[in-house]
Amino acid sequence: MADLADLAGVSKITVSRALADSPLVNIRTRTRVQELAREHGYKLNVSARNLRLRRSHTIAVIVEMKPSSDRTMWDPYPLTLLGGISQELTSAGYSVLLTTRQGSSAAAVQAADGVILLGQGVRQDAVRLYDKLGLPMVVWGAKSVGDSHVVVGSDNRHGGISVAERFVSIGRRHPVFIGNPDHPEIAERLHGFVDELARHNVKPLLMRRDEFTLSSGVDAVHSLSRRKARFDSIFACSDLLAMGAIRALVELGHQVPSDVSVVGYDDSPLGASFLPPLSSVRQNWQEGGMLLARKVLALVEGQPAESEMLPTTLVVRAT
Repeated sequence: MADLADLAGVSKITVSRALADSPLVNIRTRTRVQELAREHGYKLNVSARNLRLRRSHTIAVIVEMKPSSDRTMWDPYPLTLLGGISQELTSAGYSVLLTTRQGSSAAAVQAADGVILLGQGVRQDAVRLYDKLGLPMVVWGAKSVGDSHVVVGSDNRHGGISVAERFVSIGRRHPVFIGNPDHPEIAERLHGFVDELARHNVKPLLMRRDEFTLSSGVDAVHSLSRRKARFDSIFACSDLLAMGAIRALVELGHQVPSDVSVVGYDDSPLGASFLPPLSSVRQNWQEGGMLLARKVLALVEGQPAESEMLPTTLVVRAT
């Protein structure tokens, strides 16, 4: 690293940050350092690479989400997924190193035998970022065309189809989708929803929201009201968004579900105990976590592993 710093005319810490793609280093310096590293065959953290050859028996689990007061780390995503991961890895004699994007450049992460990434990021930016670690990696999310990564997730397209079928069966003709389709999983839910509705000559309205929180759901419905949009049903891409939407509907004097039907996604305990109890698409988080662990261990051992999508189920309650 000292030699590379001399070549680039910067400090060793700048080299370290540049190779980790840290925003603390300006893009021009980052690009120059990375080009010099490639030119001279430099590998990030050689000692950690050597440690990997001897096996650290540690799997790094990177949670790609920004926690907030509305959306916490102890929600079913990611907590239940982490439970399945930990159970499987511990049984196989591996330790779990839990971190977020901020800690992903740490030496301990680089020394891990493999990576489980929970969340692909907007337009898969997280996947591209952690590819640079050069470690066997399995991703929780949606499988994209041409993507060679091993992905475990839920059948998001079927989830969207099941909600559309429900709305059509109860006579809803003016549905709204709330979410950010820049995320591959959300895009799959939207595509299934739109395609199934199109079979019945129904076209939904899309309300893009970046945050999957209660307040974001409230804001989406108030925005619909200000625009005087006509709607009789809402499919929110998360339970928190759905519960926020219901709160706003009640504030605006609408009855749920007689005026507006609402369906969320995740089938969280909070949604099931909500008043009224929330209809939602169920994902099998526990099984998903166990599958993620099994597949990354297979990759670490040099064995083949394939992407796998788990079935989803629409749970109809009171909304």
